[in-house]
Amino acid sequence: MVRRGRRTLFDGLDVSIPHGEITGLLGPSGCGKTTLLRAIVGVQKVKGGTVTVLGQPAGSRGLRERVAYGTQGAAVYGDLTVRQNLQYFASVLGVPRGDVDRVLDEVGLRDHAKQQVADLSGGQAGRVSLGAALLGSPELVVLDEPTVGLDPVLRSELWGMFRRIADAGTTLIVSSHVMDEARRCDRLLLMRDGRLIADTTPEALLEDTGEDDAEDAFLALIARDEREHPPTRRSQRGAAS
Repeated sequence: MVRRGRRTLFDGLDVSIPHGEITGLLGPSGCGKTTLLRAIVGVQKVKGGTVTVLGQPAGSRGLRERVAYGTQGAAVYGDLTVRQNLQYFASVLGVPRGDVDRVLDEVGLRDHAKQQVADLSGGQAGRVSLGAALLGSPELVVLDEPTVGLDPVLRSELWGMFRRIADAGTTLIVSSHVMDEARRCDRLLLMRDGRLIADTTPEALLEDTGEDDAEDAFLALIARDEREHPPTRRSQRGAAS
């Protein structure tokens, strides 16, 4: 259970994440995606229940080098170069400085290594943040809306990178409110108002709803969910807060 003031954000949410796949956490803005990701990486206070990550309680000291978290927006320093940013985070994490070169190649920024982050495009700055998350080869990478605000070409490039990372054995959890990104995931967790309304795959989602489009399929699930769980006045007030 997760509470914020008098409001319960989650109560009875039960889910397991498979190893070595891309799990997409999708749903409209404000549905609780970021709160759930924060609980997984251990920076969200949980009132009840347990969150276990790689066999340990979320946030445990032993997970610091095994779990990486990319927050919304570029979490890097604009007045430093790409390489300086990665070298700084490498020193904080205690990983070999040589790992910076591997990451530069992995995120496609070797040619921009000497540029200040402030001079990069939004998509390139996002890649620097992703590179910082990949230092030390974490087993689990949690990314909170990494493609928000990017054009379709940049989004496609990033998802291609996510696929290569997952194919190499890393588990990714990627949140988004862009439903057409659902097809790029191995597994989908669809959320609404702090509840998990579907735990499925892209293929099963379309088959279950009879839709050809992921967004239409999600809307069909919402309509079904409203019929099965009509909102009470109290939940409507909570959702609006």
